[in-house]
Amino acid sequence: MTIRRRAELFVPEEQDRRLDARRTGDERGVLVDFLAKQRATLELKCAGVEDALSQRSVEPSTLSLLGLVRHLADVERRWFRRVMAGQDVPLLFSTEDNPDQDFDGAVPGPAVVAEAWEAWRAEVAFAERFVAEAPDLDITRDDGWLGAVSLRWVIIHMIEEYARHNGHADLLRERIDGAIGV
Repeated sequence: MTIRRRAELFVPEEQDRRLDARRTGDERGVLVDFLAKQRATLELKCAGVEDALSQRSVEPSTLSLLGLVRHLADVERRWFRRVMAGQDVPLLFSTEDNPDQDFDGAVPGPAVVAEAWEAWRAEVAFAERFVAEAPDLDITRDDGWLGAVSLRWVIIHMIEEYARHNGHADLLRERIDGAIGV
């Protein structure tokens, strides 16, 4: 019997692009790499189980891997497009009338899965461009809920948001097919 450690890598080390993140350097580069690592972890946790992405596997919770993808697409959109870039755009999966639609609307089907990944990738690409083009991390915008927030704060909050939800993804994925690992 092979003993498995929960902290083993989810994929073989030579295939894990998360290990390429810088560990030294300027603040922006380190923060951007930390966020990229968290985003890559979400993708890894969802890989290979496309037919089970909508499975709510930790009852009574309505969380699912697909719901997490949809939720994080909305979170990316909120902080980078709406708050930091000042764009007047609606969220993609949630509304004021149905704030949990990102999770509740995560139903089985290839079109729903494709839509979620397309939206998430588009929001991540926008955020990456925005951060790369920003003059510095001290640019500040007003968030109607929290008040003034800097780009630095938003990036750190996004790392926090992904880290929290990647913990959920760990449990969801293990319940789906037994896969463990960081």
